[in-house]
Amino acid sequence: MGWRSIIIGQHAKITHSAHMMVVQTKDGINEIPMDDIAKVLVETTQAMISSDFMSACLQRNIKVIFVDRKYQPIGETVGYQPVARDYELLERQFLWPLERREQLWTRIAHAKIESQIKVARLNGCPVQELESELEAIEVNDVSNREAVVARKYFPLLFGKDFSRRQENQYNAALDYGYAVLLAETNQSITENGYLMELGIHHQNRENRFNLGSDLMEPFRPVIDYWVTGQKFAEFNRQVRVGLVDAMHTVIKYNGTEMLTQNAVRQYVRECLDYLSGERDEIEVKVEFKDEVPNHALDGHV
Repeated sequence: MGWRSIIIGQHAKITHSAHMMVVQTKDGINEIPMDDIAKVLVETTQAMISSDFMSACLQRNIKVIFVDRKYQPIGETVGYQPVARDYELLERQFLWPLERREQLWTRIAHAKIESQIKVARLNGCPVQELESELEAIEVNDVSNREAVVARKYFPLLFGKDFSRRQENQYNAALDYGYAVLLAETNQSITENGYLMELGIHHQNRENRFNLGSDLMEPFRPVIDYWVTGQKFAEFNRQVRVGLVDAMHTVIKYNGTEMLTQNAVRQYVRECLDYLSGERDEIEVKVEFKDEVPNHALDGHV
């Protein structure tokens, strides 16, 4: 499994030769071993990509993500042959017990709110209301405390008049970071051989990534943690590169320090094993360092 995230941000010709990704730009030619690559993010409309390179990515389950003209991720590649998928495994997925789905969603919602409280506290925000909502969570979060907390949480971080529906640099950054996180989660799901369409909570027929949308939730605050620690006036390429690199933020997952992308892979595998009855218990706890990272971005690409 690769570890590098490749971002294509300028006019380039991308091909595949001898197990290498070959990137030709005005500055020269770069070669990157395909086995080192986890994902490729194409954030320009001026890239020419060979079908041979795309085939090599699909064969290796390397995600290729494309953005729209506002630089928001708009789609990603999904191969026909995910690793290790077989009929018996898919049959188990369709028969995941309701009790286990509800118990896992409860843990996911609880872990997400816990991490949101941590991010708010690190930013010097009052968290009493969020803690009260956390205490009110029921099995399967039937009262939807997760959504109630979100409506209170973001104005704490970005100002009382802030809404996730507004068009501004912070929402653009959050959406971009969440899309990168979703791609990471989806990749882990397919590597384990499961279908992304069949979620445990999200059941939107128009969402091909229902399961990824479910499982990514405890790690969303990692993106919030990164965004609140930066200083930027516009959503530029430097911010986007930083958000991709946020997958290398060191966090604690269930008490063990690791990179976020490694934590996501381990967590997804544990969730799938729990749902399929291969483990009896599931713990989900995402923790941060005791301060928000503060890296000033000068606003220039």
